[in-house]
Amino acid sequence: MELLARHAKEIGIPLTPKHVEAFRVYQRVLLDWNARMNLTAITQENHIEIRHFLDSLTCLLAIAQFAPARGRDGRKEGPLRLLDVGSGAGFPGLPLKIVRPDWHVTLLEATGKKAQFLEHIREILDINGLEIIHDRAETLARDPRHRERYDWVAARAVAEMPALLELTLPFARVGGFVLAMKAAAAEAETAAAARAMALLGGELAKIIPLELPGLAEERRLVVVRKVAGTPDTYPRRPGMPAKRPLK
Repeated sequence: MELLARHAKEIGIPLTPKHVEAFRVYQRVLLDWNARMNLTAITQENHIEIRHFLDSLTCLLAIAQFAPARGRDGRKEGPLRLLDVGSGAGFPGLPLKIVRPDWHVTLLEATGKKAQFLEHIREILDINGLEIIHDRAETLARDPRHRERYDWVAARAVAEMPALLELTLPFARVGGFVLAMKAAAAEAETAAAARAMALLGGELAKIIPLELPGLAEERRLVVVRKVAGTPDTYPRRPGMPAKRPLK
């Protein structure tokens, strides 16, 4: 984990020895489970450190810029609540929880075996304040315990922006944010999703360009602010946001 620790420090996210050990265990368990089921196509240890762990931690750079006040009347109350939609093997939500144990993080994953992995790694790392939900976003967004309840809703490699916004904005509270982790085409994707964004109660706050050490491809963090409630008709039934994206 020396590579991860060095580069995290370079971008302003210093890791403690406890953090580094947690990531070491996370990587070992990930590779062990990946030998039996398809969790990730990235299997080289140095690539996991950069493409999974460090990439996930860059979300902290965006969150630090906006850090919304929590509470319906603008007061800060309770821990920051973050939902990771389509978490897969835990990215970006679990690395964020490792570094920010004071946050309440929920990992939402529709694939049963991946949700089982997340339950297992939570137990191995003995993490409190980490919720694992096996469900689809289209279904969970109808649950009043989760609809418009989160300060931040993050998504990585889930869908293109119109569909992604329909799957994420319903979970963000008014005054909260959606954080989409994207590649260099983020500007074009986001422009194409302008009508969907407005319809779902969002507005573009910022697109943050990133460069990760050792990676030629550019990265973007697209931050969308929730400025109005999402209409009750969204999200549509399971599969529809991806099949027929809003235009």
